[in-house]
Amino acid sequence: MNITDFLSPERVDIDVAAASKLQLLHALSKSAANALRVKESDVFRALNNRELLGSTGIGEGIAVPHAPVPGISTPLALLVRLKRAIDFEAIDGMPVDIVFCLLTPAENRTHLAVLATVARALHSVDVRKSIRAALTAEELYLSLVGTKAQEQNAAACAKSS
Repeated sequence: MNITDFLSPERVDIDVAAASKLQLLHALSKSAANALRVKESDVFRALNNRELLGSTGIGEGIAVPHAPVPGISTPLALLVRLKRAIDFEAIDGMPVDIVFCLLTPAENRTHLAVLATVARALHSVDVRKSIRAALTAEELYLSLVGTKAQEQNAAACAKSS
């Protein structure tokens, strides 16, 4: 499973302003709702309910909010780099500035494979540095899905096998 199966260049944004986790979830919900043609409130409710179970802040300044959303038929991912890091109640207590959001159909169980792929890619110090240094949304996208990032992810997969 490839990240590009869910994330397209037009779903990447750079220097997003959000003062809080809730404000960010609202912004992600609005963007996703427009792309998926569903109610923003349905997307926000799904993301917020998932966060109430425990933060999706995985450490190293990264959050991976994810949730099944009733009424959608295809998965959608959003990648954003925040203008300023925010508290996300991450497991390491560090503020978050890189956010990969994944929304899936309620019946779809492939999200776990996608989340594992994204977590492995974002675990790379080089990928995180590249994301943080990106000057454009295109550079940000390529930082995560470009050839070098894919090679690093493949190597990480091979190590864990």
